Amino acid sequence: MSHVLTLIATRGSHDLLAKVTEEVRGPLVAGRPAFWLAPGEACDIPFEPASEAALADARQLVERIVGTVPIDAAIQPVEGRRKRLLVADMDSTIIQQECLDEMATLAGIGPQIAAITDRAMRGELDFEAALRERIGLLRGFPLSRAREVLDTRITLTPGARALTGTMRANGGRCVLVSGGFTVFTSAVAKLAGFDADFGNSFLIEEDAIAGVAEPILGQDAKRATLLAEAATLGVGPNEAVAVGDGANDLAMLKTAGLGVAFHAKPIVAREAAVRIKHGDLTSLLFLQGYQRKDFVDHL
Repeated sequence: MSHVLTLIATRGSHDLLAKVTEEVRGPLVAGRPAFWLAPGEACDIPFEPASEAALADARQLVERIVGTVPIDAAIQPVEGRRKRLLVADMDSTIIQQECLDEMATLAGIGPQIAAITDRAMRGELDFEAALRERIGLLRGFPLSRAREVLDTRITLTPGARALTGTMRANGGRCVLVSGGFTVFTSAVAKLAGFDADFGNSFLIEEDAIAGVAEPILGQDAKRATLLAEAATLGVGPNEAVAVGDGANDLAMLKTAGLGVAFHAKPIVAREAAVRIKHGDLTSLLFLQGYQRKDFVDHL
């Protein structure tokens, strides 16, 4: 079989997933019985499209059937499915919050900053300009309070440690790359089990935020990091999985062999090859063919 359809549901959706699996498998060309990666939660259906047109028809079929139910689906080639490199965005991806928004809440300007963040992540504002504007509004915010955000307001997204733990246990490298700041990325990387992290740096005056150091790590730098990390491993970008939610993640998502829009903004969900709308970060393991029994969720 040259291709595989992966279906992923939230836990407790066994009956719905079983029903959808049968609906989808029947029309697939040479579709085999479902192989369960996690009983009632995720399965693979290998199949053999006869042509590119048949593959396009299969994708449309899956979109039509799955589009109205809380199940994620992706079609991939079987060859090269398991990846050697993970490159992940941080805010609203590996963690459930936007760090600058949390800082702004402590500073009493939460809605003002959050509105800029949302528009930037939707691709409505230039990322670099929006970042400078937000940091300008946070000028004078004590660095100690930024660390307070880490201690009291930041939580990992479910599945984050299983994702990194499983990939690292199988010889993979995990890299966190963020348009946020290294005061956060370094701590989150350690907590979530990443091998390396990259982010922007605050300019500091008298232990308070005074600006953002140039050059700013944005969309192009995220893609460049993926390419550099792949080259260091001696692999091509096709052996990388990238995940993110915002417009500044699109370049790296499109460059990776498996680019996943994770609970993403509309522009990202439209343009990324794979979308996860319902599942947690372990979905990226199911997409690579890992079974739940093989997950490693410790550092």
